[in-house]
Amino acid sequence: MADLLQPTAKHNEGDPDYSSEKKLTASMDAEYLDSDVDSVHDGLLFPTAEELLTLRRVSDTIPWNAYLIAVVELAERFSYYGSSVVFVNYIQQPLPLGSRTGAGGATGQSGALGAGQQMSTGLTTFYQFWAYICPIAGAYIADTYWGRYKTICWSVVIAMLGHIIMIISSIPGIIGSNASLGVFILSMIVTSTGTGGFKSNVSPLVAEQYRITKCYVTTTRSGERVIVDPAMTTTRIYMYFYLFINIGALVGQVGMVYAEKYVGFWLAFTLPTVVFCISPLVMWYGRSRYHTSPPQGSVLPTALRIWRYAQRGRWSLNPFKTIKNLKSEDFWESAKPSNVVGEKPRWMTFDDQWVDEVRRGFKACGVFAWFPLYWLCYNQLNNNLVSQAATMTTNGLPNDVLSNLDPLALIIFIPICDQLIYPGLARAGIKFTALKKITWGFGTAAASMVWAAVLQYYIYKTNPCGHYAATCVDANQNALVSPLNVWIQSGSYILIAFSEIFASITGLEYAFTKAPRNMRSLVMSVFLFMSAASAAIGEAFVSLSLDPLLVWNYTVSAILAGVGGTLFWIVVRKLDSEEDKLNNLANGHFEAK
Repeated sequence: MADLLQPTAKHNEGDPDYSSEKKLTASMDAEYLDSDVDSVHDGLLFPTAEELLTLRRVSDTIPWNAYLIAVVELAERFSYYGSSVVFVNYIQQPLPLGSRTGAGGATGQSGALGAGQQMSTGLTTFYQFWAYICPIAGAYIADTYWGRYKTICWSVVIAMLGHIIMIISSIPGIIGSNASLGVFILSMIVTSTGTGGFKSNVSPLVAEQYRITKCYVTTTRSGERVIVDPAMTTTRIYMYFYLFINIGALVGQVGMVYAEKYVGFWLAFTLPTVVFCISPLVMWYGRSRYHTSPPQGSVLPTALRIWRYAQRGRWSLNPFKTIKNLKSEDFWESAKPSNVVGEKPRWMTFDDQWVDEVRRGFKACGVFAWFPLYWLCYNQLNNNLVSQAATMTTNGLPNDVLSNLDPLALIIFIPICDQLIYPGLARAGIKFTALKKITWGFGTAAASMVWAAVLQYYIYKTNPCGHYAATCVDANQNALVSPLNVWIQSGSYILIAFSEIFASITGLEYAFTKAPRNMRSLVMSVFLFMSAASAAIGEAFVSLSLDPLLVWNYTVSAILAGVGGTLFWIVVRKLDSEEDKLNNLANGHFEAK
């Protein structure tokens, strides 16, 4: 949207540095932040009710601070995906004969521990589970005590320590031994702990760099009057944030696959650690430039109290009546201070608008509760699809390099969606709302698993060992594979990439825009926690992650995502109609006790 007037540029100067305001109380911080946010709207022309319905909506320009934070995320994702892409081979495949580094060379299979596919799937699933359950702790610390900036910095330190331990597990003399397995598992725990604290805070921080929160009217250079929509701007920020994520993932994964194959695992773990060093340097460089929200004390207990308070008098021995009462339109009204008869509880230190924000946050968490069914499909990329590639004809291509079609497709299609598809839908009058995008994400994820299931069926049909393709070897222990070319897998990866654009990116946007301002990290952590929940559910599918049951593994994932996506839309259709209303709530006020 280069042709738009760019009022955001004038707001980047003179904004306060909250890190220097340590002497202010939490309530004073909140008031100061409110006045700062309000000041960026000075001089803007707000739309009338008619204009909201008739004018085309566009996104604003992205602040440069957001790109700085995206670079931090790029380096972190390079380290995360660059190291984890070789986990399957490191755990599943044995140390090649005569190798001290695990490198398989041009014609061999790289490996280290030789623990098999079930152990590989179990450990990689645990790694993801722990990396996405830790964001809850990181979010609580940030929102309550440290703020996002400090929490990110300490999380980087913890993750860096984990990467160093990982390198130790892979050095010659240790790799392949029992000690190697123990040290490697320890490194997974430490690294994923730091990753968790990082993820729940960097995602809100990048969107906070855009300060405008209200729709305003401007005129393009072509003379068209349009509405600049902060919600669409947030969508755009997260799309390019995700683009940076996948640039880091693509370069990290491709590079480390070849480092593993031709040099060894020690290099595949060392290079990501070196690149990760960019993150703390950029965080330090931008320390006085970033817009941050100060911690405002313990907000979660109060939000839960509001929820409990709103339930008073709504429970019945009749379960149907109870459900009806809890889903009533006026459920949250009784928890608003203005509706309390008599003396208010001491903990009720907020206004009616903050209750509306909390309601919106709970609605968002209800949306996220469906995401484990989506992540079940996505998680196949990092374990079973890599193993599937090893049973196909690769013509010298490392079996774990094809998974990079996913980030490559994202890098290609994210700008296309931003510049062509989404604006085209808007010009056609089609409101492709967040919840509609998520529904499409479920559908494309299910389609990717259908592709994988059909391909697995034909692998079994064409492999010399039939339904035992993963362990098929000749008399000299050389792998016997299906004649099917590994590039047939491309369909699964490209479909998953589209599902990420629709579901994963939109999930980040939804978590930020629907959370109360002083609970953004916490609500973001709930969204990320759904990936951990999916990983836990995925552990139940480990028994399907081996021959001859892999067709069922992909089929069940496809059914769960397809049926789940259909039910999801049925449940959220009414919420979807409230999108504009939810995005334009007045800012609430909360006073920490």
